[in-house]
Amino acid sequence: MTDFNENDLWQAVQDRNADYDGRFYYGVMTTGVFCRPSCPSRGAKRENVRFFTKPSEAEAAGLRPCLRCHPLQDNPTSVLMTEAAHYIEGHADESISLSRLSNEFGLSATHLQKSFKRQHGISPKEYQNAHRLKKLKDALKSGDDISGAIYEAGYGSVSRVYEQVDGRIGMTLSAYRDGGKGEKIAYVIRNTALGPIIMAATNRGVCFIHFGNDENILLSLLSKEYPQAELLPSSAVDTPELALWVEALDHHLSHNAPRPDIPLHLNGTAFQMRVWRFLMSVPEGEVKSYSEVAQAIGSPKAIRAAATACTVNNIAILIPCHRVLRSDGSLGGYRWGLARKRTLIDQERNNISNSA
Repeated sequence: MTDFNENDLWQAVQDRNADYDGRFYYGVMTTGVFCRPSCPSRGAKRENVRFFTKPSEAEAAGLRPCLRCHPLQDNPTSVLMTEAAHYIEGHADESISLSRLSNEFGLSATHLQKSFKRQHGISPKEYQNAHRLKKLKDALKSGDDISGAIYEAGYGSVSRVYEQVDGRIGMTLSAYRDGGKGEKIAYVIRNTALGPIIMAATNRGVCFIHFGNDENILLSLLSKEYPQAELLPSSAVDTPELALWVEALDHHLSHNAPRPDIPLHLNGTAFQMRVWRFLMSVPEGEVKSYSEVAQAIGSPKAIRAAATACTVNNIAILIPCHRVLRSDGSLGGYRWGLARKRTLIDQERNNISNSA
């Protein structure tokens, strides 16, 4: 170790300094294991530690790689961030501060926050909130009583759950638990140039737009999403706004009219919301790759998560996930069929060309 002062190396090990990862390794001779400087394992005594420039030197000394910090892998931070996600899931009902995670995984709070967000697309706190929300929704769907589900998910109080899930479930907790029971959701089914389409709305805005092959399929999709809600076929008299909205959407699809600006009732995780809001900002006629979407929302490594957010989008056209392609320019997937995706893209490009 002629390139380093061993006192500095020992200090880096004590500090679990990730900046030294890959520059040297340390072995604990009493346990027969060698590690990265940032390893979160329990600290060893100085007299039991030897330093190595390369993993091969440690292995030649009879040491084996640590199972916590994986010194033979190229990206130890990625492994730690996966472990951090599992840790949050296992302690989601507890108060998990950034300093607690920092101490648990031996990284500075800033480094951990940035690395976690880079890999998972959201901060540790947002990840915990999303996992809590999932637990709450699963418990409610299973028929648990509301108070029990709230405390089991780790919210601590009824008021806290309403603060944190507002706009993500989209209805009251009791209604969601009962599959939308007590909620009134108006819907309209209409034939368009791209086939039958259903538009449904709560009193907050449009919550559901799907393509399908016929009316029965469309109704079954809406019923599956809100199995206990009161689904009301709409008329212009009953819900004039919905009638105007679907008329405007039909004109957009069938007669190349501008895409209508319609109020939406979005339900999703914080990460999904970021993806959807970005998609709504992509100009007509333009396309993005999944990696560009991830980059644009500040989570460049979360390409797969961005693609998943497109897949679970319940509002066709108005959240234009059809404008996202694979990095090689191919269409990729589309929830409502690749033929519709190609038609929508071509139609928008033609509109821009004609306007020019």
